[in-house]
Amino acid sequence: MNRREMLLGGMALAGAALVGSAQAAEHDHGMHEHHHAAGSAALAASAADCVLKGEACLSHCLVLLGEGDKAMAECAQSVNQMLAVCNALQQLASQNSKQTARMAGIAMDACQQCEDICKKHAKHAECKACGESCAACYLECKKIAA
Repeated sequence: MNRREMLLGGMALAGAALVGSAQAAEHDHGMHEHHHAAGSAALAASAADCVLKGEACLSHCLVLLGEGDKAMAECAQSVNQMLAVCNALQQLASQNSKQTARMAGIAMDACQQCEDICKKHAKHAECKACGESCAACYLECKKIAA
C-alpha cells in the first residue's frame, strides 16, 4: 500500500466517522425537539384557552363597567394584561421558540394575578371560566418556565 492509498483510506474512515456522529447527534436532537414540541403544543393550547376565555371575560367586564359597575375595573385591567402576555406565549409556544420558557415565567405571574382577581368575581360565569383557564395555564407554564 502506498502513501496515497493510505491517505485516501484514512480520509474515508474519518469521513465515515463524521457522518456517523452527525447522524447520532441529529437523532438525539430530533428526540429532544419532539419532546419539546409536545410540551410547547400543550402550552400553546393552554394559552389559547386563556385568550379565548379572557376575551369573553374582558367583554363582560366592559359591559358591566358601561353600566356603572366600577368593581369590574380591576378585573378588566388584569385580564387585559393577561391577554397580552398569553397571546405572545401562544405564538412563541406554537413556533417552538427559544424564548418560550422565559415568556412562560412572565405568563405565570400574569395568570396568577388574573386568577386571583377573577376569583373575586366568580359569580360571573365569564370571570369564573377565565380564572380556571388561568390556573390551568399557570400549571402548564410551570412545567417549562425558566
